[in-house]
Amino acid sequence: MRRSKLLYVPFWATYVFLYLPIAVLVVMSFNAGDSAYSFDGFSLKWYGELARDDRVLSGVVNTLIVAAGSTVIATVLGTLLAVGLVRHTRSKVLEAVALMPAVLPDLVIAIGLLILYGTIQLTLGLYSVVLAHGVFAMAFVAAVVRTRLTGADTSLEEASRDLGAGPVTTFMKITLPQLMPGIVAGALLAFTLSLDEFVIAFFTIGNSEQTLPIVIYSMIRFGVTPKINALAAIVLLVSFTAVIAGQRLTKIGESRARD
Repeated sequence: MRRSKLLYVPFWATYVFLYLPIAVLVVMSFNAGDSAYSFDGFSLKWYGELARDDRVLSGVVNTLIVAAGSTVIATVLGTLLAVGLVRHTRSKVLEAVALMPAVLPDLVIAIGLLILYGTIQLTLGLYSVVLAHGVFAMAFVAAVVRTRLTGADTSLEEASRDLGAGPVTTFMKITLPQLMPGIVAGALLAFTLSLDEFVIAFFTIGNSEQTLPIVIYSMIRFGVTPKINALAAIVLLVSFTAVIAGQRLTKIGESRARD
């Protein structure tokens, strides 16, 4: 039976609704005028303005510090968590609890962490955001690595143990190389999530420092400008590149597993 072309209308309408505003944002970031709503010619001046804005540069540095630190934490803990769930503890309840941060609202996680920091009297700063983002992204890394681990060949690990290798040696020499594409993909995902995360950072950073999403929020309260569009376009490019790289690495890992 031939499908009606009308069935594609909701599909394309959804794509237009989602991506047309993003395309307009990117185009308006090259606006030569000061208005965010009328295009007055092509120019790169707003990107130059960003390079001279100390507040934006400080936000970029803080965001990269937080993203790098939280990615390391999330990657290490998420990988170990995935190995524990798949190879050592077969519990649906424990698996659900471990992966719960991936489905909980950011606001719930942010308030819970803020209460925890207050209880243990931890001074808020960049390190508190690093810990918060590490816990938040750990579940996503675990989910990615767990998928890779489920399809991994266990015969090499069994052969390694039969030849006298210990659990640590087997993990470092056999399991870890097999998981590396999934680990890198999970790390890129964690980096991307931390890069543009706002709610958790807003609740856990305190008043002394600001990450880039918080800087954007403080700027946009006074209206959208081409400068904000340029900044958003850069964040979009970095996030898009990281996500595509993560997906590509995941496909490479799956193809190697099939071979």
